[in-house]
Amino acid sequence: MHRQMCWLSKSGDDGEKILHLQTAPGQPWRPYTAFPQFSVADYQIPGGSKGWATYQKLLKAGWSLVPSARANEFSNSLAKSTVPN
Repeated sequence: MHRQMCWLSKSGDDGEKILHLQTAPGQPWRPYTAFPQFSVADYQIPGGSKGWATYQKLLKAGWSLVPSARANEFSNSLAKSTVPN
């Protein structure tokens, strides 16, 4: 099964990054909170990364970490392919 994760900005800029998941090739990256079957509660640490506890759980379960730049390339190419000429 295709199971990948990456750290992407919430708003698509260079802001705070949160964990995003992709469960099938060609599907968009979505925040970990959109997958209640995989996510776990965040650690209660001020300023802590959103999704860190989920990242640790999924890494142990065999999920792959994809570099943010590669995930952004996929998202950008997907957005361009959906824009009408």
